Amino acid sequence: MSEFSAPVPAFRRCRPCVLGAGEGTRSRGEVRSLMMAKRLIAALGLVCILALGLTTPATAVAVKPTSSDGTAHGSGVVRVESAAETAIDAAATARVAQMSVHDKAASVVMGHIPSTDPAILRAYMEDTGIGGFILMGANVPSSEQLLRELTESLTVDPAFAPLLAIDQEGGDVSRLPWDDFPSALTLKYDSAEAAYDAFSGRGGLILRAGIGVNFGVVADETDDPDMFIYRRVLGTNAPSAASRVAAAVLGESPSTMSTLKHFPGHGAAPGDSHAGIPETNISLTQWRETDAVPFQAGIDADAPLLMFGHLRYTSIDSKPATLSAKWHDIARKELGFSGVAITDDLGMLEASGIADYADPVSNAVEALVAGNDMVLTLLNSNENTAPRIVAGIVAATEDGTLSMERLEEAAQRVAVLRLELSGDGRGLSPCEDCGPLE
Repeated sequence: MSEFSAPVPAFRRCRPCVLGAGEGTRSRGEVRSLMMAKRLIAALGLVCILALGLTTPATAVAVKPTSSDGTAHGSGVVRVESAAETAIDAAATARVAQMSVHDKAASVVMGHIPSTDPAILRAYMEDTGIGGFILMGANVPSSEQLLRELTESLTVDPAFAPLLAIDQEGGDVSRLPWDDFPSALTLKYDSAEAAYDAFSGRGGLILRAGIGVNFGVVADETDDPDMFIYRRVLGTNAPSAASRVAAAVLGESPSTMSTLKHFPGHGAAPGDSHAGIPETNISLTQWRETDAVPFQAGIDADAPLLMFGHLRYTSIDSKPATLSAKWHDIARKELGFSGVAITDDLGMLEASGIADYADPVSNAVEALVAGNDMVLTLLNSNENTAPRIVAGIVAATEDGTLSMERLEEAAQRVAVLRLELSGDGRGLSPCEDCGPLE
């Protein structure tokens, strides 16, 4: 794991509150505690999120990640679970308990339609009731203000905000034309501090746009320039990638929820997962020593989402990781991941041309059964795709293919993030000149 300790910058006052304050450095646990304190206070309806001098919440407990047999797992890092987390978990459980099966099914789907018309997007979210939306280039208008209006239209219920996500890595994968912060193209050769600064700024832009989730932290690693993912990795070996991945997560964390991708690691599997199923025959032991390391660092830095790639590690499972219960078990029990597991775009499975993956509904159900908490549909999708998937999830629950327990577990994890975003007041735009103090 990375030992990177991030500086927490002071911020100018913003309407209607102070986004953050303090000089020096804070540990991962302190940053997490700060954020959870902020979320709890905001969720209770107070006007100002943080005040100068606030450090950690009054109540916090240290939790050692354990597996089902009671033994410790992960890298031995003690995660700090705050009182705020406990309150949000309880609120999420209560909310899911009130949902119908259809509502639960809809809540675990992240959809997409290509439009910049706020009215069309509003109607799509109201009609489908889905829990998330991914913004692509076709959803990004010419200015930040117009984008802000668009994301507001996507948020039907600000008290239970959807997970609005964007692929904002910078460089080759960039949806915001005004993002001039360094990307992996140069960061892979720079310090962890440079990665922290770049993703801190990038997270601020995402926050200003009203977007809560960034699919922007590539935790893959490779030193092969011929690999599909090479230009997008933050390190050319496991230790260097781990340090920058942890820094990127910590940089984004005050502003947006980071997603680590593409688990278990695209760097070991040659090929483009947009047009096939890249595969590798490396052993689990080899993976633990290499490609697992940056993901462990990002998990230890409290990245709340983990994206599973359409990658086949043949020595571990014949299925792509997206559809593999084994890989979800490894992520949870071995790496200690406790957040939302989300699929890479399921449309990519269809694009592989493999007959077993030709049905988007079947893919979504199998992904949930394997352990994903949210299914993402993008490629070849239209306004009818998400409703079809939702109906398929309901049917699979009714016939026992997908257990109600598994659906409720997924819905609860997604609800936690949605309540955290709502509690953060993501509907409140920072002032125009808000930024780190010099």
